[in-house]
Amino acid sequence: MSEASQGPIPEPSPVPEPSQSAVRSRLPRSARRKQLLGAAQEVFVANGYHAAAMDEIADRAGVSKPVLYQHFPSKLDLYLALLDQHVELLGEQVRSALASTDDNKERVTACIAAYFEFVDDPGGAFRLVFESDLRNEPAVRERVERSLQISIDALADTIARDTGLGRGEAELLSCGLAGLAEVSARWWLASEPDAADRVAKVRAIELLAALAWRGISGYPRV
Repeated sequence: MSEASQGPIPEPSPVPEPSQSAVRSRLPRSARRKQLLGAAQEVFVANGYHAAAMDEIADRAGVSKPVLYQHFPSKLDLYLALLDQHVELLGEQVRSALASTDDNKERVTACIAAYFEFVDDPGGAFRLVFESDLRNEPAVRERVERSLQISIDALADTIARDTGLGRGEAELLSCGLAGLAEVSARWWLASEPDAADRVAKVRAIELLAALAWRGISGYPRV
């Protein structure tokens, strides 16, 4: 049979483009987890734990609820994963501040600045750590307390080494410094941003560092 008798050869059908949902489903597990945590942070910060809904978090992430539950079996598991992430982030920022210089006066300034940067993050992650509406839950309370202890441990190592104070005394001074930085940074952030007398962030850090240094520098170095 000749080619003419066979009629025109049909063109191959075009290969369909993968759907958006198919593309999303191929995200690596680590990338999917990061995506879900980002969506959850937005919902938890905006609504608090109790008012946040897994439906809304799944919608915000652009996934189905079953996909969300594959990664986080419950809303509490999701919240705890976020807390772990940001507690560790604060600890890293404090440790980095201490390691950034050998000058203890500059270290005090850097540590206070670390708290200011943490609370001034536009994502509002500090609210999960410092203003959680779920502190009656033991697992949440443990993580919130750990955020303070991480800073205390890091600061106490330097204070004990440089002053010769015992560990207990060094930790008490560290708690005072961390508490000053946290409470002051949160108060500064909550102040009216357009107020004529609002202290600029750089100036606020300078003032608090001067206050803290006048106290801590009174202990002789060994």
